[in-house]
Amino acid sequence: MSVLRVAAAAYPVDFHPNWAAYEAKVTAWVADAAGRGARLLVFPEYAALELVSLLPPELHHDILALRPALQAFVPDFTALHARLARQHGVGIVAGSLPVAQAGGYLNRAFVFGPDGRQSHQDKLLMTRFEAEEWQIGPGAGVRVFELPLGEAAVRFGVAICYDSEFPTLARELAEGGAEVLVVPSFTGARAGYTRVRVGSMARALENQCYAVHAPLLADADWTYAVEQAVGQASLYAPADDGLPETGIVAEGGWNSPGWLIHDLDLALIRQVRADGHVLNWRDRHAAQTRPTRAEVVPLGRAAHA
Repeated sequence: MSVLRVAAAAYPVDFHPNWAAYEAKVTAWVADAAGRGARLLVFPEYAALELVSLLPPELHHDILALRPALQAFVPDFTALHARLARQHGVGIVAGSLPVAQAGGYLNRAFVFGPDGRQSHQDKLLMTRFEAEEWQIGPGAGVRVFELPLGEAAVRFGVAICYDSEFPTLARELAEGGAEVLVVPSFTGARAGYTRVRVGSMARALENQCYAVHAPLLADADWTYAVEQAVGQASLYAPADDGLPETGIVAEGGWNSPGWLIHDLDLALIRQVRADGHVLNWRDRHAAQTRPTRAEVVPLGRAAHA
């Protein structure tokens, strides 16, 4: 089997009165995607921050104080997603949240297998807001996750939002066998969304893989942690034989909440890597070794008017 049905969430932030309301929402979302045949479900970056609504009101805008307060929800959060992954037999990339680690906080996306097994990927490169205001630090290391797919398996990796704008992380994932790059994002304006979109498409091109872009949607003036978030769920691929000439496999509506569910034919990616019009994956080593340090070449003095 070489077809993976993925579900990318354009996920809206809600204000929840209690944990039961949050649990009911996530449960319904997972059941919907799984019921439509999705095997890998991807929630956005910081989707778990709607849990801020369960904190005392005085913490909603205190982005430093809400970090330790959120830790009380982590055990139930991971247990919920593990149970849903196991119940529906799916892989889930959960919405990320700040997690306490070694005296600081990391932006962590928990990942769950169809048997409920739990792992994670931490964000490696922090935006200015995360580093300068929120004091969220970088994680270390990358993981390639192997998801059962029929009698075989598919490997995927996670590049959280800003991480997708740099080639190194995605390249390490591809070298580890990833054929799908998952990109959960939180962007407060269309310019930010475009940066992540362009980065994801570039990573799909240079590694000749699919990219799954799941954006957060928010109009949440009740918390400074997210406030505004925009985007559209999208799936990208290298523009080559058998794949869309635009590099866009599918996309949802702008700021339209819901799942984008689509089949990714892994055989097409493998064929393009082996015998495409261009061979970005094969040529990656030459692209790294052939360029040398740039030589500055003066082109004379400026002409006088």
